[in-house]
Amino acid sequence: MSIEIAPAWWTSAVVYQIYPRSFADSTGDGIGDLGGIRGKLDYLQELGVDVVWLSPVYRSPQADNGYDISDYRDIDPLFGSLDEFDLLLAEAHARGIKIVMDLVVNHTSDEHAWFEESRSSLANPKRDWYVWRDGVDGREPNLWRSMFGGPAWQLDAATGQYYLHLFAVKQPDLNWENPEVRAAVYEMMNWWLDRGVDGFRMDVINLIAKVQSDLVGDSPGFVMGDQVHDYLQEMNREVFASRDADLITVGETPGATVDDAIRFTSSDRLELDMVFQFEHVGLDHGPRTKFDNVPLNLVDLKRSLGRWQSGLAESGWNSLYFGNHDQPRSVSRFGDDGEFRFESATLLAAILHLHRGTPYVYQGDEIGMTNAGFTTIEQYQDIESVNYYDEEIAAGASAADIVESLAFRSRDNARTPVQWDASPGAGFTTGTPWLAITPNHSTINVAADRAAGSRSIFEFYRRLIALRHESSVVALGDFEMLEPEHPTLYAFTRSLGAESLLVVGNFSSGTLERPLSAEGDLVIGNYPHGEDASGVLRPWEVRVIRRQ
Repeated sequence: MSIEIAPAWWTSAVVYQIYPRSFADSTGDGIGDLGGIRGKLDYLQELGVDVVWLSPVYRSPQADNGYDISDYRDIDPLFGSLDEFDLLLAEAHARGIKIVMDLVVNHTSDEHAWFEESRSSLANPKRDWYVWRDGVDGREPNLWRSMFGGPAWQLDAATGQYYLHLFAVKQPDLNWENPEVRAAVYEMMNWWLDRGVDGFRMDVINLIAKVQSDLVGDSPGFVMGDQVHDYLQEMNREVFASRDADLITVGETPGATVDDAIRFTSSDRLELDMVFQFEHVGLDHGPRTKFDNVPLNLVDLKRSLGRWQSGLAESGWNSLYFGNHDQPRSVSRFGDDGEFRFESATLLAAILHLHRGTPYVYQGDEIGMTNAGFTTIEQYQDIESVNYYDEEIAAGASAADIVESLAFRSRDNARTPVQWDASPGAGFTTGTPWLAITPNHSTINVAADRAAGSRSIFEFYRRLIALRHESSVVALGDFEMLEPEHPTLYAFTRSLGAESLLVVGNFSSGTLERPLSAEGDLVIGNYPHGEDASGVLRPWEVRVIRRQ
């Protein structure tokens, strides 16, 4: 007799990402904090989310807004204290909301005690905790470039060697080949799980495995080493295997293919529950950099997401996202953030949430927040954006052209404070915000959206989340892409047993003749239910139809 294994709880769950410094400020210093998050837990409970993922709140010099950690076992005073974190954890759990920490262990801050020891001398016991190499012919050990611009190596004058930093100069890479490093990371993870957290989102986790032969010479760029799977399986044994709690692990894996994702997330391999892949959010990047904007081709988007749906259908699991703290606002990027902001924001939500996988809602998307609209370089805080501007200016580019590109692509577009109301501080702060508030907050804010009745984006999200909780078809049903070559129609089915859902969406500001039979019961749509559209999909219209 076979034993039927129940689906993992996260197949019917929805995760909400909080970027703490921009979510809610409880102290008036202009920076969001743990107290601000606690004050919005009822809001998150009403939205219906199951998990809150916190971007880093550890102690940090904030060179990369907390992704440069100087102490893994403390909360940065900007955000509060460990006692306040424990209070947040308890109050979230009391509402049935899990808390996931951002795990940043590819690198630390150069102000972490581990690195301060490592760089102190060639003979220090922690020297091999980081990636150090001699130079080659008076230059860097190899040709790798930092993700934030410039060489990926920094000369340390005191010891005469270079250290590797795939990101900022102040973010030296840990040497995961050293078993002492791995043991220290696992001990820290266990410390947080013992404290009560419910899992980890693992920042650039596939980059922890470097191909050692590439570290010296003319290697043109980073290649993920196969030992990453050994590390993650070891992590599972040392951290997760003995725990009975319903935890969740998601790995951010830039450059990962479908085959990579299968290896990372197949349940029999005991590595990760799911991964973030980057293929679909790179489709509108230019040939030189991500700041060279090209229009999104919907056929390419369908081809990409469809391939990931089919590739992980039998083994593995998808993370579903359009936006996060590293991406522009989805309604500005993929939709129409002007006349059809409500329609396109809700269409994007429905398309995303009706795929097979675990959806991630980024703070503010549930009210249709838009890009920042910054017009000068002085308004930007993001290290990637500022470094890009400086490099392009040095290369002779026009300042106006660079700022125009940043207005589309900068990570700061997603980092402006959440717009809670129309007050001068947008209900985010009573002080001066750390990053300028988007000017449209007087009309686009939580209070206005909640009062918008049938045109409330928040309410549409709430209904989508409830649908995933209630419907096994949404959580587990098979996915089939329809009309893959249609330039503006996004259509697919989800099927389980005798029940099927048809999802049809018009990715354009014009009307679209419906090429598919839409007979059945309307489950959810973003135009009034009683209207007869006479066989067309209206601008940015989406319909979810139940068919038996």
